[in-house]
Amino acid sequence: MLQQTRVATVLEYYPRFLQRFPDLPSLAAAPLEDVLKVWAGLGYYARARLAHACARTLVSRQRGRFPGTTQELEQLPGIGPSTAAAIAAFCFGERAAILDANVRRVLARRYAIEGDPGRADVRQELWQRARALVPPARQAGRYTQAIMDLGATICTRARPRCQQCPVSEDCQAYRQGRTAELPARRPSTKRPVRTAHFLVALNNAAVLLEQRDASGIWGGLLSLPQFSRYADLDRAARELGAAKPRPLPQRRHGFTHFTLAFTPHLLRLRGLRQRGHTAQRRWLALAKIDQAALPAPVLALLRELRDGQGAGAVPRSAHSKAARPNRAR
Repeated sequence: MLQQTRVATVLEYYPRFLQRFPDLPSLAAAPLEDVLKVWAGLGYYARARLAHACARTLVSRQRGRFPGTTQELEQLPGIGPSTAAAIAAFCFGERAAILDANVRRVLARRYAIEGDPGRADVRQELWQRARALVPPARQAGRYTQAIMDLGATICTRARPRCQQCPVSEDCQAYRQGRTAELPARRPSTKRPVRTAHFLVALNNAAVLLEQRDASGIWGGLLSLPQFSRYADLDRAARELGAAKPRPLPQRRHGFTHFTLAFTPHLLRLRGLRQRGHTAQRRWLALAKIDQAALPAPVLALLRELRDGQGAGAVPRSAHSKAARPNRAR
């Protein structure tokens, strides 16, 4: 959960996740849809799918136990070199180096390593430094936790607390007055904007949803039927036996590599629920949307419709600017 997500956000989800899936067998036995429901809103849903696949692999091939070496751990779904090393160091006392964002920042400043850490040559140098610093195995876990915490609490990206840093005397960036420059930021690129049309078909107190494919953005989640062209949405609305849907103001949602600009189209139906039901589409009561595996922007829209539906209102944000993007949720 902590991969690409702040601790404060994860703390809202982690207890609920462990309460629902307290061990590997319970996670492995659960349907993927149940896992996604608990994960919904946290973003980067491939992590949930991989955690589920990892649990199933461990239960079916490893008798429900993690292997104890970095090399073996890297073979599991969703576990890369740095995560594998962290598990090996914390849980099995292996002398293994990690290189998460916090550690990269500490090392880049300590040794004044130039260049974008995403570049292969810079990353290779960082890995060499990281491996050279790891103490003997019996101290590896404590050291690994310490360097991660150093980057998270002292050697922060903005306003690092260098006066409190235990290695500031040997930090080249600090001595050179370059802590603001290092590590180098990735060259800024303008995120492309993709447009889409969402069909919001409401039948009394239910909404029509579709199951998304397992791969891709929002993979495996329920969402509103999505169309790249308005003509296709209009055709789907007519197949439901309804008049033209009413467009609502466009909304924007930010992902890591692009921004999605989507226009919801509101369609109110009565007694036509059976027409929309297919293998991939289903009707869901608006009262149950909080328990469904829905992407954050779709859930926010449906909550607004649900809360204002009694008075026939449109969403509260319909007369304002589009909602601020929420990365990758």
